[in-house]
Amino acid sequence: MVGLLLILLLGVLIFPLVMEAARLPMNAKERDTAPGQLANLSQGVTHYQWTGPNDGPVVVCIHGLTTPSFVWQSVAKHLAELGYRVLTYDLYGRGYSDRPFGRQTPAFFLQQLNDLLEDQEVKGDHAVIGYSMGGAIAAAFAASRPDDIRQVVLLAPAGMEPVGEDRLRALFRTPVIGAWLMLLLYPSILKKGLEAEEGLPSSVPDITSMQRAELNYRGFVPAVHASMRGMLSDDLQETHGALYSQGIPVLAIWGQLDDVILISAKDKLGDWNPDSVHYVVEDAGHAVTYTHTAEVVEQIRVFLKMSA
Repeated sequence: MVGLLLILLLGVLIFPLVMEAARLPMNAKERDTAPGQLANLSQGVTHYQWTGPNDGPVVVCIHGLTTPSFVWQSVAKHLAELGYRVLTYDLYGRGYSDRPFGRQTPAFFLQQLNDLLEDQEVKGDHAVIGYSMGGAIAAAFAASRPDDIRQVVLLAPAGMEPVGEDRLRALFRTPVIGAWLMLLLYPSILKKGLEAEEGLPSSVPDITSMQRAELNYRGFVPAVHASMRGMLSDDLQETHGALYSQGIPVLAIWGQLDDVILISAKDKLGDWNPDSVHYVVEDAGHAVTYTHTAEVVEQIRVFLKMSA
């Protein structure tokens, strides 16, 4: 009886690991269908795409925790029609980019972006737009290179407080138990969240299907865990204070109904950076980037023009 219980316990313990190992690797075969191009950077292969005229002002778009660069499809198209040259790319662990091991700290993500800009010979004087966790990355990037950044746009940005303060998410952020729990529970959590968004309007066709498909690939869930333990584990008060002191124009766009990045974060960012400009989309949640694209792009258009 004891032996059977031990076997059952061992099966439970290794089940998430077996499931992760059974997922598809992100390799050359899977990348055959990738739009855009691939760059071999210092930490691995990064998938990227340019949209818009070659001589347009450069705008770099940084996606969030779980949805790769396809989240920018419509935004990039609209900005390109306005004359901007838009660079989108997949953060490591997402989309068609590699899945390097390790904690995904601000330094980790800034290395990827700095490598990509160097590879693409982008010299400076560009704007950055970040969505959700990408907003935290965009703010950290701009603060680290103030002479190169023209403007910063933050869409439902993380960084005002650590993400996930309840006990379960606190466990998720631990290195060993958290990694096991993430592999066991996070796919179901993400699927449930995506089901709730099925009926939302979207400027990106089939976005929930594409988001769900990320779970098919090995390294995606560990990457989310690595970001929770790294990029999303602290607030960015010092970073936003630096943007304020450096005089970099900042626009923040919020969803009034956002239950991921609460609207209360708006006041905190305003305290840290009194010069920041804020716009609230009254009937939007966290998916504001693709559910209210026209309204978002109009605010970006006005801001980029007025603060140039």
